[in-house]
Amino acid sequence: MDQKKSSLSASSCFATPVVALAAALVVPTAVAEEDMSKPEIKVERKKEPNGREQLYMFIDGVKVHETDTTKQPLPPVVTPGEEPGDAPSDALVLFDGTPESFTANWTDTKGEPSKWKVVDGAMESVRRAGYLQSKKKFGSCQLHIEWAAPSKVEGDGQGRGNSGVFLMGTYEIQVLDSFQNQTYADGQAGALYGRSKPLVNASRKPGEWQSYDIIFHQPKFDQDGKVVKRATFTVLHNGVLIQDHVVLSGGTGWAGPHAVTGYKAHPDKLPLSLQDHGNPVRFRNIWVRELKD
Repeated sequence: MDQKKSSLSASSCFATPVVALAAALVVPTAVAEEDMSKPEIKVERKKEPNGREQLYMFIDGVKVHETDTTKQPLPPVVTPGEEPGDAPSDALVLFDGTPESFTANWTDTKGEPSKWKVVDGAMESVRRAGYLQSKKKFGSCQLHIEWAAPSKVEGDGQGRGNSGVFLMGTYEIQVLDSFQNQTYADGQAGALYGRSKPLVNASRKPGEWQSYDIIFHQPKFDQDGKVVKRATFTVLHNGVLIQDHVVLSGGTGWAGPHAVTGYKAHPDKLPLSLQDHGNPVRFRNIWVRELKD
């Protein structure tokens, strides 16, 4: 949950506070339409030397089942991790459980050494230490991250094991102890905060390690800062699909008890960040694969 309230201004000097808030949070409401002209598909019928007619299909100019690798190159080889959740050979490991990995890849939001600590192979949030962010910046990516809420249960609702994983430091997937802990649906573990509740609650017990596997495609903005392509999220929580190619309708920042922020133009690459919400949530085994848009 992002507690930083956005600064919302009235759209005109005559706007009421409610109208001003609504105007500031305007986001595209139309469903993103699929471009049915892509890919380009052509079909031809040709006679074989034996006189039989054969059907040939071409997708974006490449014959289906083409065996000539100069015309249809084979995919690059990637070696998967030895165990489920292990980083594949083409991933960038951002935290491997060592203090050296923590120091090499993470800072506070000012680029200074963070006050988060490394405990038993995990990065642990420290109250009032602020957000943790990656030194490297990312756009669209595949992210694997494991987390654990405190084993000692304290508080309830949003006050229990609260943190967040922020893609581009902006779009939050909620981290929360949601095992037998009721709160609003779009703020429980795995929610796109304030925007999309998870399909199911796949939470493990407090203190147990949990995983998020996230496929994220960044939004695109025009020269005037208007969003022209919205972000998408696919998320698996402990191996269970909880966000199914969700088109993110706007930002996920806190704008009040019943409102979140809209889209705001930003660079194509920004750091990943993890939230300090006052609870000692732990994170480990963090790796990322950059994706093409």
